[in-house]
Amino acid sequence: MLVHVVKSKIHRVTVTGADLNYIGSITIDEALMEAANLIEGEKVSIVNVNNGERLETYVIKGNRNSGEITLNGPAARKVHQGDIIIIIAYGMLPIDEAKNFRPSLIFPNEKNNSLT
Repeated sequence: MLVHVVKSKIHRVTVTGADLNYIGSITIDEALMEAANLIEGEKVSIVNVNNGERLETYVIKGNRNSGEITLNGPAARKVHQGDIIIIIAYGMLPIDEAKNFRPSLIFPNEKNNSLT
């Protein structure tokens, strides 16, 4: 049996932009992506702490050490610049492996710099 587990999490990061006219996705600082073990194109869930909105999208690589967290396309209607969000990626593992799996959990500071 396979189970869904949290693979990666960027906890309480600040949204730096929302671009309704972009084609879609979330742009994440490359350094945060690496720290959280996320790859470009990976599906992620977004939870907006400010308003409770939840959505799914995919990751686009942002400039390294820029602190960028930008929701693009229709997702831009669910967040505002300055909102605090949680970014979560899930994986599927056999239940025996899942019991011992440890996700990459990142706790950035107020400038969206990676702190693990």
